[in-house]
Amino acid sequence: MTRRIVVLISGSGSNLQAIIDACKTTDYPGEVVGVISNKAEVFGLTRAENANIPHQVLSHKEYDSRESYDQALVSAIDDYNPDLVVLAGFMRILTPDFVQHFSGKLLNIHPSLLPKYQGLNTHQRAIDANDKEHGVSVHFVTEELDGGPVILQAKVPIFPEDTADDLASRIHVQEHKIYPLVINWFCSGRVVMIGDKAVLDGVSLPSSGYASE
Repeated sequence: MTRRIVVLISGSGSNLQAIIDACKTTDYPGEVVGVISNKAEVFGLTRAENANIPHQVLSHKEYDSRESYDQALVSAIDDYNPDLVVLAGFMRILTPDFVQHFSGKLLNIHPSLLPKYQGLNTHQRAIDANDKEHGVSVHFVTEELDGGPVILQAKVPIFPEDTADDLASRIHVQEHKIYPLVINWFCSGRVVMIGDKAVLDGVSLPSSGYASE
């Protein structure tokens, strides 16, 4: 059975495009049935339109609190009857009620090797710390910011001459590989969240998830 996916975006939607492309491949177990952006006129909405995927703007600026916005967002998402909600560059801190509503079927991708560098500016922070490697993590979303159980990570080297933009470009390549893969696992029933653990094929994953080199 093909699983229904709703993707939340705030920007250009490059990960959305990777997911759309993956869904077009033979026997992929998921389908993007809706795209919601909190910002108008972002290119991610054009990507959805080009793929004939229903899409809408739900601007946070039209609500007087984070709680009221998230209530409206829950309602908008539920209209699509999704099996999975995917955060793809959705630049909002979600309320506990939102996270609890979609518990176990809410995924995010974060540009660091979690638990390192939660929050923003991860590439520059890794460079400033003289790290030898950096990476990206796909994880289930919990109430802790960037703190949910990690499913899969991909690592990239950091070279002495790297800028944050250099590192971001290298990370994007990996993002576009591992996010559709994890979504495939979820839609196939291979990966689930049980308690505070990500479980793949019946085996609890370590805190750093499954490593993809």
